[in-house]
Order: sequence, then structure tokens, then C-alpha cells
Amino acid sequence: MYFYAARQPIFNVQRELIGYELLFRDSLNNVFPEIDGDEATSRLVEGSQFTFGLDDLTNQHPAYINFTLETLAKGYVQMLAPEQVVVEILETVQPGKRLLACVKELKEQGYTLALDDYQHQNVWRHFFPYIDQIKVDFLASNLEQINIIKAAIQDFPQIDLVAEKVESYEQFELAKSLGFKYFQGFFFAKPEMVKTKSLAPSELAMAELLYETSSVEPDLARITQVFERDVNLSYKLLRYANSAVFKRRAEISTIKQALVVLGNDELKRLISLLFASQLNTEKPKELLSLSLLRAHFMEAVATKAKKISDTGSTFLVGMMSLMDAILDDDMANLLTKLPLSQEIKSTLLKKPSAFGIYLDLAESMEKGDWGSVETMSKSLGLSSQNIAELYQKSQVWSDTQIKAIE
Repeated sequence: MYFYAARQPIFNVQRELIGYELLFRDSLNNVFPEIDGDEATSRLVEGSQFTFGLDDLTNQHPAYINFTLETLAKGYVQMLAPEQVVVEILETVQPGKRLLACVKELKEQGYTLALDDYQHQNVWRHFFPYIDQIKVDFLASNLEQINIIKAAIQDFPQIDLVAEKVESYEQFELAKSLGFKYFQGFFFAKPEMVKTKSLAPSELAMAELLYETSSVEPDLARITQVFERDVNLSYKLLRYANSAVFKRRAEISTIKQALVVLGNDELKRLISLLFASQLNTEKPKELLSLSLLRAHFMEAVATKAKKISDTGSTFLVGMMSLMDAILDDDMANLLTKLPLSQEIKSTLLKKPSAFGIYLDLAESMEKGDWGSVETMSKSLGLSSQNIAELYQKSQVWSDTQIKAIE
């Protein structure tokens, strides 16, 4: 239910902060867990993009994130904006044609690339034209090895050296004298733990989405239905649609609109990442069930009342209306991270809006406030019996969806 990470600052010669390296964790224990690099990268990217938010994690500074060959090939880097990330190629990745192709593509797209824990091999010279930084472990490298690296990159002036694991003033001074530009290590700061509430999409929904997006021409209507059944997936979709990857942010009123903003390629990348990074299926079932009930009920009432044309937005309002309780966060803060229309945001913040009566009606039904239900029903041109029938049907629908993911 929680996303954990550690962040360690990186400084320049003047000891000014220039970025943070993000390190995956699976608990408050500030040590790397026993998982492989692919899983660690997938879960870190998923968490920083959809749960915590990269800007929140790094205070608007670039995030140094380790990538394996597999996660590079799957395009997980491209789910982050070039100005948000420094792509660290893990020291365990072997240089080869597949990696070189990934590196060239990322360089063309404007990403900053770094080789992590570098140990010199001549084969890496093929990569140097595209590399911006080389990180050297000061505890594991002696002066001879460092001088070999410096000699190897002398024809590539764009490459800056980063000293890792600097643990003393003497090492800092030595690194400066050797021409290192950036510095990281316990001498400056130990990795700082961060933690926030996390949501995992249901395995059933993920399986459906993987199936649907495997087609050459995915069925947008069916994919929309899958997202509408899973509050967690919908939240992550909206967070991604609002990320810095999409330069032109558009206000979003429906799940379908968010999917259109992404397009097929980005949607497939999103589903792939979410599937690879699933933590568990533990959920606050009651809150999820109520979110789905509200969504279905509000849309059904809006459709029957015919007072507004945008009935799909009422579904989204209902689904998002309990996000503050699910994520233990302030609704106003959550809404700053989602590209929802102003009308939807106003409704969720309990301000006057065209959708407000539908959310008020749903809440009155939950409380058993029959006087308010009667009053709002009349203003919508519906009878209390109509409302009761629609609510019962929505309860059945919501229960069915929750049972499907248990």
C-alpha cells in the first residue's frame, strides 16, 4: 500500500544542488531490496510517475534513475520528460548493438545519458559520442583507473565526470583536482527516505488491458470500460496524462478523452509499466466499491434526468470523489496533479458546478438523508422511486466489479 524510495543529492563544485539520484526501496529500511534491476527500475518509475510525482521527489531538479537494458528497450525512459531525468545506464548492462540503438534514440530525443559505476572497456568508446556523464565510484576506483578513464574520454569534451561515494573532505578535494564536475556521497548527505500511499491496479483489469492493447487496432470503447471499473487505474491514467511528457496539457472530462490524449503507443507503454511494477492487490475495498457506486449512480441519474449533455463527466466525478480518503491526502493537493476540467475540479472541491447536484445526491443516498434526496430528485425531474431503482442497480454493478478483482 506504500511507495518507498531514497533520494541522494548530487552537487557541483560550489556544492550547489543539481539533482537527486533516486534509489528504489520496498520498506523504510534504507537498503536496496533483493530484487533484480528490471523490477527495481519498473517500480521506481511507476511510483515516481503515478504515485509520488517526480517534481515532488526532486524539488524540480533532474532525477538520476538507473535503467537496465530491458527497461530501456521497453521505452520506460520516454514516460519521463527529458528535462526531468538523467538516464543512468547500470554497470551490469553489457555494451552491444541493442544498447547502442537505445542510446542513440534517447540522445536524439534530448535525454541526458550517464554511465553508472564506470569501469573502462574500449568497447564503450562507441557510446561516448552520445554520453553526457560518467559516474566513477571513488571507493572502488584507484587513481590509475581514474586516469585511464580521463584519457579515454579526452576526445569527448561533452562528457562530465561524476564522483560517487565521496565520503571525506580529502576525497572531495582529490575529485576536484582530477577534474570531476559533480559529486555525490556520504560526505554531503546520506540517502533520504520518502514514503507515500500507493495504489495497485487489479490483476484482472491489467490482464484485460494487456489483451486489448495487444491488437493492431485496440478497441477504445472496451479499454475505456476497463479503466472505468478500476479507480486505481483511472487515477494513474490521469496522473500520466498530466505529466511533463505531454507538453500541451488539455483539460480532461472523461476517461476516453484521457486515452485519446495518450494515443495507442503511449497507452501500451503505460500498461506495460503498470503490469511490470505491480506491488500487490491489497486495496481499501470499501472505499473503492463506494467510488464505483457513486460513479455509476451519478452517470445513470444524469442520463435519465437529461439536464446536462456531458453525462460521462459525472462518472469521472464519482470515481474521483473519494481519492482524498483512499490516498490520505488533501483533495485540493491531489487535483493539482490531475488534468481535470475546471467544472470537475469545482465539484470535487464542493464549489458550485453543474455536476454538484449529482454528487450531493449520491452522498445523501449514502447518509439516508431522504428529505434532501426528495428535494434534489424533484429538481432533476425524477421521482424518489426512480432514484432508488438507479441506486440499487449501481450497487449491484459496483459489487460485481469488486468481486471480480478479489
